[in-house]
This record gives sequence, structure tokens and C-alpha cells, in this order.
Amino acid sequence: MPSASPPKPAARAPKKPATARRRRPASLHAGVLHKVRDMITTGELEPGVHLTERILTEKLRVSRTPLREALKILAHEGLVELLPNCGAQVTRLTAENARQLFEVIEALESQAGRLACERITNTELAELRRVHEEMHAHFLRRELPEYFKLNQSIHERIVAAARNPILETAHRLHSSRIRRARYKEIQVNEKRWREAMMEHEQIIEALEKRDSSRIAELLKYHLQRMFENAYRKLIDPV
Repeated sequence: MPSASPPKPAARAPKKPATARRRRPASLHAGVLHKVRDMITTGELEPGVHLTERILTEKLRVSRTPLREALKILAHEGLVELLPNCGAQVTRLTAENARQLFEVIEALESQAGRLACERITNTELAELRRVHEEMHAHFLRRELPEYFKLNQSIHERIVAAARNPILETAHRLHSSRIRRARYKEIQVNEKRWREAMMEHEQIIEALEKRDSSRIAELLKYHLQRMFENAYRKLIDPV
């Protein structure tokens, strides 16, 4: 009589790839970062306000770990200040700080515009025009948060089209510090919002014509006007 075959070991559930295991925490951290950054940009978290971890974790429905990671990044961006043993607070932007930042962004974006005219692809141009038209639709419906996100995307796409990683990194770091000034500028000034929309149309047209001198002038003017209108409403004089 043949001997019975030994029982086969129970099949183990396949292990999840390492990328799958890491995806959720990374996505969670990024989501918290974007939410807190948007709260600062829109003024929901005002300059100088103390950021209480308990309140923010309850509001965002997250644990303290992703919140703390987000605050570290925002501190690096200059949007919050980490206080020893006291949590963090939203940074105040002085008139002098704002002037210096806008001068840097003005130089970076105008140079990026020049380079983008030489290096942007036709596919990228078409996508930029599509984003611009979508932004215009939000402008007509007076949907400021949606408009503003696409507005920032357009500036970022122009910088990316310059194909200069060093310029792009510098722009990303410094532009985050004046994002709330840009938002406030159009939030409180309907006339300026209309002007900004027209300036964006001219910027896209100059890029489509690959007119490097024209786009550099337009971006410089656009940022100068932005600073003139924003600092009175947002910045705390010292």
C-alpha cells in the first residue's frame, strides 16, 4: 500500500511590493503638506498664528507624524517658523522681505521666459494654452481657488520649459514664500484680477510667438504690478 503524500504547506499570501507599501504614507504626507500650504496661502492660517498640533490633526484627520513632516518642509520653504518646544507659527512677511523676494522671482521668471521661448515644445505650448483657457473659465465664474491653482501652474510650466534645473529649484523655493501675497493680491482687488488675467493672455501669446524679449518684459511687469498691489494688503510693516 503506497504511503500517503505529505501535506502541502499552506500557500502564503504574496507580499506587497515595497513601492506599494511606501505609496500610502508618501501620499499621506504630500496631502497634508498641500493642505497646510493652501491654508496658509488662502489666509485660513494667518501670518503670526500659532499652529497647534492637536487642532490641526483633528481638522485634517491625520496623526502627528505626517503633520510634523509637513511643517518641517514648510519651514524650509519659509512659510512657517519652528519654535523650540512651542510648536510652530505662520511666518510674517515684512515689506523689506517681500521686496527682496519679488525682485528674485522677477529675475528668475523673466529669464525662464527667455529660455522657454527657445526650448519649449509645441506639445507643451498647446498644453499651456489649454491650461490658460481653463483658468480663464474659472476667472469668468469667479472661482478664485481654482483659478489661482492654474495660475501658479502656468508660471511653473514656463519655468520648467526653460530646461534649467537650478533655476527651477530656486524658483520653487522662493515662489512658495510669496504665494500667499499673490493670492491676496487678486482676492482683495477685482480690478487687479482682471488686469492679471489680461497680462497672462499676453504672456501666452508672446510665448507662442517665441518672442523672448517681449515675454521677459511682460513677466517683469506682471510681477512688479503684483508686488505693488499685494504688499499693502498683506504685509506687516516693520
